[in-house]
Parts: sequence; C-alpha cells; structure tokens
Amino acid sequence: MSDAQPVEDPDLRHSFEEEALPLLPGLYRAALRLTRNPADAEDLVQEAYLRAYRSFHQFTPGTNLKAWLYRILTNQFINTYRKKQREPQTVPDEEVRAALEALPETYRAAVLLADVEGFSYKEIAEILEIPMGTVMSRLHRGRKALEKALWEKVRERGLVRD
Repeated sequence: MSDAQPVEDPDLRHSFEEEALPLLPGLYRAALRLTRNPADAEDLVQEAYLRAYRSFHQFTPGTNLKAWLYRILTNQFINTYRKKQREPQTVPDEEVRAALEALPETYRAAVLLADVEGFSYKEIAEILEIPMGTVMSRLHRGRKALEKALWEKVRERGLVRD
C-alpha cells in the first residue's frame, strides 16, 4: 500500500462519503456470504472500506464504483483467506493432553515415548519390551487416533471445514 494515500482532499472525502457509504449494506451482505461469520464479515468490510478510502484518489469518476468496491472486498477476502491457510491450525494444550490421555494405554505409551520424549523406535522397543514392528504399528495407530481426535476439536472450533 505504499502508493495508497489517505484522502486529504475535502472534495474527494465528501465524494467518498456520498457515493461509497450507501453501498455498505450490500457489501456487508457479500462479505457475510464469503466469510459465513458476522464478525469476520464486519472486519472484512471495514478493511475493504479502509483500503478503498485510502485509494479513492485512484478511482476514475464515472466508472462503476460498486464494482470497484466489490473487487477490493473480494481481493481482501482472498488475501485474508490465503494468510489464514498459511497459519498453523492450533488446539489448546489442554485439549492435546486430553486427546493423548484418551488413547488406549498401549498406543499412548508409544506416542509419548516417541513424540514427547524423543526416543527412537529401537529404544521404545527396549523400554516397552516389545518388537520394533509392534512399536511402529502402535505409533502409527496411536498417531492416527490422536490426529482424528484433534481434527474433531479443530472442526468443532470452526478452524477447518469438511
């Protein structure tokens, strides 16, 4: 946004208020359809209007202001969505601990020794006095069960969609 300057010209500011603000309800409805969440829709519209206001000096009078605003809104949504996709989805530590504790004991021991304590498969086999193949099997099944439990928690929080 280096070339985007706030509207300092009182005439431009008045034009923005007169022409862009009446389009706010329609843009909010569009944002709500995109985000499926009222709070996110409000944030999206606010950011889009801020960007539009800062760039209003670049808008060509007589062209379609509504389309220009919708483009800004849509681009803002896409940029926000992409940023969220790059962020790791997290579950609070207590929920991870609860999911670990809910694992059957044989899986839980293998997962804790490998993923929390950092032991090798060979070391886990010695500690648990089981064959290395059994360690690998228990780790695989335990991790899958843990992944499923945590995926459900993330889904419940609305962090991912089906």
